[in-house]
Amino acid sequence: MASISLAKIIEKLNLSQLTSEVDIDQIRITQADINRPALQLAGYFEHFDATRLQIIGFVEYSFMESLEEKEKELSFRRLLSFDIPGIVFCRGLIPDPLFLEIAEEEQVPVLSTDMTTSAFTSEVIRWLNVQLAPRIRIHGVLVDVYGVGLLITGESGIGKSEAALELVKRGHRLVSDDVVEIRKVSEATLVGSAPDITKHFIELRGIGIIDVKMLFGASCVRETQNIDIVIKLEDWDKDKEYDRMGLDEEYTEYLGNRLVMHRIPIRPGRNLAIICESAAVNHRQKQMGYNAAQELYRRVQESIAHRGEEEDDEDLDNRV
Repeated sequence: MASISLAKIIEKLNLSQLTSEVDIDQIRITQADINRPALQLAGYFEHFDATRLQIIGFVEYSFMESLEEKEKELSFRRLLSFDIPGIVFCRGLIPDPLFLEIAEEEQVPVLSTDMTTSAFTSEVIRWLNVQLAPRIRIHGVLVDVYGVGLLITGESGIGKSEAALELVKRGHRLVSDDVVEIRKVSEATLVGSAPDITKHFIELRGIGIIDVKMLFGASCVRETQNIDIVIKLEDWDKDKEYDRMGLDEEYTEYLGNRLVMHRIPIRPGRNLAIICESAAVNHRQKQMGYNAAQELYRRVQESIAHRGEEEDDEDLDNRV
């Protein structure tokens, strides 16, 4: 099961740790969902998922402050007796000293953020969904071309890295070369990134390893990118029939999500960078409702129909 350390969450979301005596090094989060323990503070613990990150907003905080001292201790001890990975107080709210004291006794981390409850909740869920999403690693190259995530695949040595380097020189951004880590963050979205060890590097046969960020600048790389289409490079086969119209789209599947795939036959002299750019722009046009192949097909059909009408008129004139 995928997990992420609480320490990384604290660093990423700039949280303050209020329980300094609690050791957070071994604490890990395994769920992207969160919980606001309003019912638990009132004493209802049926179906309480203690493995989630717990969020305290202004409503929960006001209820805690309204309790009598004996009720506070009873409520706090019952809540903190569970093996909770962390409790976050939003809006800069300061927990009751008794709450912090019991939390340190039970070794439950208490954290704080100045963000509003809704803003923090949406941000932590979004980030955890990416970090904890199902993932695979594939052999390929991922490039951001005009905001479209192009996953370039193909046999080793076919020219994926060279195409990526040319795209970077043309102003586009590299995400990953050689190995792409794909995460399924939703039923409609796949996000790609580079393993930490190869981030920003490209391997060019005959030259070696180059650092794209150092050579071309920070604007030519990015950490993650949604994957929108797949470009599969393959050796030209004169006996194979290739799609020349694009009316019927081909798909490939990763982690259960379907992606449009274009097979690009490789021959000497073909400019792969321009082909990739054209594929990205064409994909954006289709997303905006315009399909060039369908438009050409419509024009051809209209031309055939118009020619048929002219022939019918000519036949009629000959009969007259």
